[in-house]
Amino acid sequence: MAHILVVDDEAGFRDLLRDILEGAGHGVTEARDGAEALAFLERNPVDLVLTDRQMPKLDGLELVRRIRARPSPPPVVVLTAHGSIPEAVDAVRLGASDYITKPLPSPGALVDLVASLLPRGEEEGGEFVTEDPSTKELLVLVDRVAARDIAVLVTGESGTGKELIARRLHARSPRAKGPFVAVNAAALPETLAESELFGVDKGAFTGAEQARAGRFEEANGGTIFLDEVGELPAPLQAKLLRVLEERVIRRLGGTRDLPVDVRLVAATNRDLSADSGSGTFRQDLFFRLAVVVVNLPPLRERPLDIPLLARHFVHRLASRHRVPAPHLTDEAIEALAAHPWPGNVRELRNVLERAVVVRVGEPIRASDLALAHSGPAAASSSLDRSHREREALLAALRRTGGRRDEAARLLGISVRTLYYRLKQWGLG
Repeated sequence: MAHILVVDDEAGFRDLLRDILEGAGHGVTEARDGAEALAFLERNPVDLVLTDRQMPKLDGLELVRRIRARPSPPPVVVLTAHGSIPEAVDAVRLGASDYITKPLPSPGALVDLVASLLPRGEEEGGEFVTEDPSTKELLVLVDRVAARDIAVLVTGESGTGKELIARRLHARSPRAKGPFVAVNAAALPETLAESELFGVDKGAFTGAEQARAGRFEEANGGTIFLDEVGELPAPLQAKLLRVLEERVIRRLGGTRDLPVDVRLVAATNRDLSADSGSGTFRQDLFFRLAVVVVNLPPLRERPLDIPLLARHFVHRLASRHRVPAPHLTDEAIEALAAHPWPGNVRELRNVLERAVVVRVGEPIRASDLALAHSGPAAASSSLDRSHREREALLAALRRTGGRRDEAARLLGISVRTLYYRLKQWGLG
């Protein structure tokens, strides 16, 4: 539940907003104008401010400006008449997170907008948006096992939200106040992986002038999320098994065991059961990791979630880029629903981020989505897509100063995939 400050000089409209927001589970405080709102904010923190544009004493634009000048300001949504969209755009430029028209498009539109702007994330375990019945059942399983201090293996294609599940497990567990440490196993250079995970003792190698804790020690008392666990080399698989069985680690170059109290959540997009059967992944480690398995379905198997996620991302991304949230047209929704989404939720988010930035508050049409098409058109554009992939990879490398692990993280791919693409294009 969030605490929302509603600012409007019309008592009847304040009552309407209170009814809608309290019906969605939020707490509401009312203010009759901007001056009263500022006086309240001097004494009380809130999670979000919903303010009318035109008010006596202190109008909505000035209120936005003064709220944004405060330390750690809450998000602000401006209510504006249908004929005053340019003023709403001005409000966004001044720092408002978004605007919504009066009269309201619908109660649900207000509730969705507020939900998209409220602070979520590590403290709530991340946001997993779904209306898909089978995925909802999975979330029930996740919530049920969160309180039990057992290992969980999250499986599914890349981009399905495996880290969000890990954060949810952490946030709803007794370890919620402890650290949450995320590690991508595929991004660890093999020569540094052991020291990164387990730390280094002073003098372990030339240049190791002081001891350094590893990621397991950083996660002590909390949760460690080990993504792409199937990419761990065999020696590290053995060391990880020992951590799970004995709850101790030994730093690189160290001579004594150090106790660690961590919960491990691992994730993979590979079939670890098959890998353990073929010997490419330790079978005993697989059994220790897979006490509970949460298998996330790909987005193409969650058709109900595509429009839901699309609207969610449009509001979140517009807020992030400080532009008005555009409307998704019916044809855009139809195009999104027809797309196979090989990159899953991550691909959907990227497609919508481009559209939000390009359209800047204008309705998003199907032609604005830059979706890859199936059939002959896809074949004719494959060279084009390869060129765009190459340019995106090079841009990521430039942005990270050539650090390939960081570039891979930005692109949402494994380091091995990045190396493969560089070699494929003659850049390795």
